[in-house]
Amino acid sequence: MPDIAPVLPEIILAVGAMALLMFGVFRKEDDAGPVAIGGIVLFAITGFAVVTGDTGVTFGDSFIADGFSTFIKVLVLIGAAATLFMGLSSMKADNLNRFEYPVLLVLATLGMFMMVSANGLIALYIGIELQSLALYVVAAFKRDSLRSSEAGLKYFVLGALSSGMLLYGASLLYGFAGTVTYAGLGEVLQGDVSIGVIFGLVFFLAGIAFKMSAVPFHMWTPDVYEGAPTPATAFFAAAPKVAAVAMLVRAVTEAFPGVMAEWQQIVFFMAVASTLLGAFAAIGQSNIKRLMAYSSIANVGFILIGLAAGTKQGVEGVLIYLVIYLAMTIGTFACILAMRRAEGPVENIEDLAGLSRNQPMLAFVMAMLMFSLAGIPPLAGFFAKYYVFLAAIEAGLYALAIIGVLASVVGAYYYLRIVKVMYFDEPAAPFEQPMARDVRLVLTLSSLFVLLFFVFPAPVLDSAAAAAGALF
Repeated sequence: MPDIAPVLPEIILAVGAMALLMFGVFRKEDDAGPVAIGGIVLFAITGFAVVTGDTGVTFGDSFIADGFSTFIKVLVLIGAAATLFMGLSSMKADNLNRFEYPVLLVLATLGMFMMVSANGLIALYIGIELQSLALYVVAAFKRDSLRSSEAGLKYFVLGALSSGMLLYGASLLYGFAGTVTYAGLGEVLQGDVSIGVIFGLVFFLAGIAFKMSAVPFHMWTPDVYEGAPTPATAFFAAAPKVAAVAMLVRAVTEAFPGVMAEWQQIVFFMAVASTLLGAFAAIGQSNIKRLMAYSSIANVGFILIGLAAGTKQGVEGVLIYLVIYLAMTIGTFACILAMRRAEGPVENIEDLAGLSRNQPMLAFVMAMLMFSLAGIPPLAGFFAKYYVFLAAIEAGLYALAIIGVLASVVGAYYYLRIVKVMYFDEPAAPFEQPMARDVRLVLTLSSLFVLLFFVFPAPVLDSAAAAAGALF
């Protein structure tokens, strides 16, 4: 019988999701509040199990719990709990207060846990599909909205295509290597490999790139971000992105260390394409959720710059970036959730005009988050980029670091444009006062982290170094 101790957090999440579903069904009241609170408590219990649980490999070497998975799972839980909590008032105001929503987020989180701990190709695919099937429904959750239905359909069709590509690549890798575990692939795939393995690797990485929304597999991101309900968009931008990056990092470092030259070229290309497209395509956006979609694509490009280095220092940079990216993204979407008027939520950048006069504190926090996303010191976003660029330079990837810096300069334009609109444009109609309590709490915590990271960065840096050490 397999050792189930390393899988205890996943068991807790699975049983908890079923319990919440049954509670919601038999309660017969269409109110997500108690189920959502139950989901947040479940995330807290799971987090305790993750931090204090056993490490090890189980289920025929297909599942692994180690320092790296612990670090990422804690991040995923923070992202999931924060986005679920800050979306409570918004979902209620938009008549989307149905108990299925928090249950779907819990199931998606379970899929992310499986992605992070997958130690083989089959386990990886199971995790991806469990996450994706829940997210397809979440994207189309606003059933009476044409945009939301379109977002869900696009996400589903392109997600099915990417899953097919990943499966095809995995089948090629299995055919040429004769094993599906990462350790087995790492032993067999060394030195000069056949063209079939290269094809398999390309298709496999293409499937994962879709989940990260890395160029050229980013096409779903702006439409899904814009069409999905804003709390769901916040969730998409936070937890699944962290899990997808972690999945890629574990795959390339454990399954393909012997063919680093091959996957490094693919990651190099995706990093360059993602940073440049994310920087330039965001310039003409008028919808703030679409702008955040292109911003997330650019951020994935910066993350891939660290991974392209192929070193322990590069993975450390990636993990530090993920922590800071999560805080900046959650804070920014908390600001977007605060953009409400009597007629409902507003999403255009022009609606922020004159915010500094109507709600000076919200304008200040939003401006600070934009400066951080632009990478301006001493805010946390500067250090995120610093560590990935430093890893690329020390690995000799000077061109990649230079392209990343130039893309940051271009990206600063559209972040600073939002600050200009808030502080210098003629005031638009003010937003609802006061801000919802759940949004205010999440916004306060995330903005304090971004503002004060430089004062005491040691916990994040040390944790990232220990997590990266588990892979090398």
